[in-house]
Amino acid sequence: MSTEKTMPIRRFSAEELTRRNVEMGVDDIRWYEEDELDELEASDPLLAARIAQRQARIEKLKPYAANGIAPPMTPEALTDVLEEARAVLLRDGGDLELVEIRDTVVRVRLKGACVGCPNSVLDLKNVVEKIVRRTFPQVTAVQNVY
Repeated sequence: MSTEKTMPIRRFSAEELTRRNVEMGVDDIRWYEEDELDELEASDPLLAARIAQRQARIEKLKPYAANGIAPPMTPEALTDVLEEARAVLLRDGGDLELVEIRDTVVRVRLKGACVGCPNSVLDLKNVVEKIVRRTFPQVTAVQNVY
């Protein structure tokens, strides 16, 4: 029998994450090279992971940000973005799948523990829609279909 204590997963708001980034020294201006991230990982793996994730997102969107245009919203690109939201939902036993894209509205199906959960409406708005709109600002809404 294991004596390890499990730590409950806590969700952070965007404001809390921003404050933690400032406290941890995650700098939006400085770009870290791979060898610098490797050194940082040896001393502070959490900070190194957060910086690497942020830089990967920025790198992915660079061509579009430079031109001031939104990336094309293809089902494949949207599925990649939804994987991030899906990872968040999977932590609590939920899941989601892309159903269709109608003009600027993305329709998904919440599954697993999200079905019937009173927080699913908030998760859809505060997690899924936020993540999708961060990459695809042209999206006007994310809707759950049953």
